[in-house]
Amino acid sequence: MRFGRQAFWCFLALVLAGSTLPEKAAGQIQQLGVRHRIDVVVSAEPDAPIFQRFKGAKGELAFTVRLSANSTESRFFGMLRPSFPDIVVPSTSGKPLVQQTKLWEEEVCHQRRGLPKVTVTQLGGRFGEGEGRVEISGINRHIGLLVPPDELTPGIKLEPGSDSLGLFYAFRAQTRNSRLNVDLKIYPIDCFL
Repeated sequence: MRFGRQAFWCFLALVLAGSTLPEKAAGQIQQLGVRHRIDVVVSAEPDAPIFQRFKGAKGELAFTVRLSANSTESRFFGMLRPSFPDIVVPSTSGKPLVQQTKLWEEEVCHQRRGLPKVTVTQLGGRFGEGEGRVEISGINRHIGLLVPPDELTPGIKLEPGSDSLGLFYAFRAQTRNSRLNVDLKIYPIDCFL
């Protein structure tokens, strides 16, 4: 309920600010648009196997994100493949495996057309060394194929929030057995068309 009141007051401030914007040369008022930024945070659930066997161990993770962000002014569709080769498993579950990192950002301001569509389609990695090394391979379920051993469930909607970068909407992909979370934060950034 508190978020709803904040959103209302932010909307009201934008409407009031929009009525006092300077005019363009031809007497037109500038239109408020948006561009998006997507950040990623990778964490593990408190009961994740890596906390039982690999505290302080080094590892690496890579994943694939399918991104579709289309508007009249800007079109993007593609696969993003970030990788994090130097991860150290923290001693407590309260710390992320990968700190918040910028994944993608639009350069063009465009009309408000909703949020970009993002889906984590696979997550892979390894932790430990030698014989005790563990491979992680989480993928999405596909029609007509067996359920993967470490199924990756994308699109888990999290509560909206705000931080030093501003308001964000968050979505999580989680692996079933390895209990890893890939959180995508989508920031709508106000701009003028």
